[in-house]
Parts: sequence; structure tokens; C-alpha cells
Amino acid sequence: MVEFPISGVEAYWWLPALVAFGISMFTSTAGVTGAFILLPFSVSILGYTSPGASPTNLLYNIVAIPTGARRFQREGRMLWSMAWVTGLGTVPGLAVGAVIRLKYLPDPHGFKLFAGLVLLTLGAKLVLDLISRRNSKSNHSKEHRSIIGSKLTLKNLSFGFGGETWSVPVFPIVAVSFIVGIVGGIYGIGGGAFLSPYLVAVYQLPIHSIAGAMLLGTFITSVAGALIYIVISPLISGGSVLWPDWWLGLSFGVGGALGIYVGARLQRFVSPGIIKIILVLALLFIAFRYITGFYFH
Repeated sequence: MVEFPISGVEAYWWLPALVAFGISMFTSTAGVTGAFILLPFSVSILGYTSPGASPTNLLYNIVAIPTGARRFQREGRMLWSMAWVTGLGTVPGLAVGAVIRLKYLPDPHGFKLFAGLVLLTLGAKLVLDLISRRNSKSNHSKEHRSIIGSKLTLKNLSFGFGGETWSVPVFPIVAVSFIVGIVGGIYGIGGGAFLSPYLVAVYQLPIHSIAGAMLLGTFITSVAGALIYIVISPLISGGSVLWPDWWLGLSFGVGGALGIYVGARLQRFVSPGIIKIILVLALLFIAFRYITGFYFH
């Protein structure tokens, strides 16, 4: 057993990395780092209940994402323009969310209810998407799973994928990304866990086409979010800086880096339906645990 100095968490040295590897290997196939599962693990299992858990989660994203993002880029499935569009909204939203987290949600008991409702909403969105199964264009052959001819204007973002041309409006995505940034700033995640199912369910984009962009966008907002926490925490908490637990975040990050890389390599062989089922089961289980834990505290 080792003690991580800033958080005071005591755990086997290999446990955070192993948990992060197992989670991220599956969730990264959908463009999600798994931070939304690691935070409940940090709070409920490791006992890291202070607001510092949020910037520690962002540190995990910063360390874990580059390997997987690079892998998606090498395989031709990195939609750069989508990453910049979502980042344009999530970064300022994250600043607002961080203020809310520090000023109004320092009590972990209330934070559990908030986290549970967020996860329940996301799980419900994925369940509805699985039931509807309307996106018939997402079943492309493996040979065509690469991004072709991406074009970004002030109004639309378009790209080719799977033998089809896809186009989405820019402003609504930026607006939703801003809201997601607020939630992500409170919850301590980069936002990909919300934006990925949103883009699939609302705009019916193939999940294989946006996973790399969601990871890269999460990396951008996580870097910004970690800096925001460090800058604004002294202004709110009377001069003390809300540092992440560096060693715990790095431990999570090393395992996540390996897991996301493996997930990026395996993604082309995993069907969208299986990816969504894995996410739904994880989200609904954790949401149920948090919401019941709030009312039966």
C-alpha cells in the first residue's frame, strides 16, 4: 500500500493504473476516456472526496489521451475540425463549471446526486439511441472507415466517411459544447462522454468517425480546465490553490494511455451497438448507485 500525498488516498500502487487501463480500453472506442467512471471510483472506492478530485481527473485525461489520439490520426480517423469546433464551446464553459464546483458543490454528498443525474441523463440518451436504431448509414465496411475531405466553414462542417458525405451545423454544436463544458467543469471531465452520444444520437454521425475527435477535444478542454482550476481556486478559496494529486493523476494517466491506445487499435473491429451497450451498462449502474446513495445517506 502507498499513500498519495495530496489526496491522502491509500491504495496498492498498481491499482489506479490497472483500473484506468480496463475502463479506458473499452470506453475509448467511443471517443470517451473513461474519466466519468474514474471519478466515482476515486470518490467511492479510494475515498478522494475533496474538490481536488476534479482537477486530478483532468490530469488523467491530459496524460492518457495523446497515445490514442495519435493512433486514430495514423489510421485516418481523426476529424480535426470537429475537435476544434467542440473545443471552442467547451473551454469557456469549463471555466463557468469550475466556479460552480468550487463555490456551490464542495460537499461530496450533494455532488453525488449531481453526478448521478448527469450520468443517468447520458445513459438514457444512449438507451434511446439503441432502441431507435435509426442510423442505418453507420454500418459501413471496415475498408471505408477513414476521414476524407474534411471542410469547415462558419456555418457547416462536412466530411466524407464510409462512402457517404456528412454535414453538421457549426453553431448548435458550439452552443451544446458550451453547456457540456459547464457540466464537465463541475464533474471534472473533458466533455467527450456527453458530446460523443450527442453527435451520434442527434446528427446520426458514425461513431467510428468522431471518436478520435472527441478524444482530442477532451484533451484540449482538460488542459484548459486544469489551468482554470489552478488560477481561479485561490480567488474563491481565500488564497489556496486547488492542486490535483499529481501522483494519483499520473498513475491513472499511465494506465489510461495504454488502455486508450489499445482501444483505438481495436475500435475498427467493434460494432457501434456493442460500444453503446458497454457504455449504457456502466453509466446506469454508477448513476443508480449515486442517486440511491444520496437519498439513503
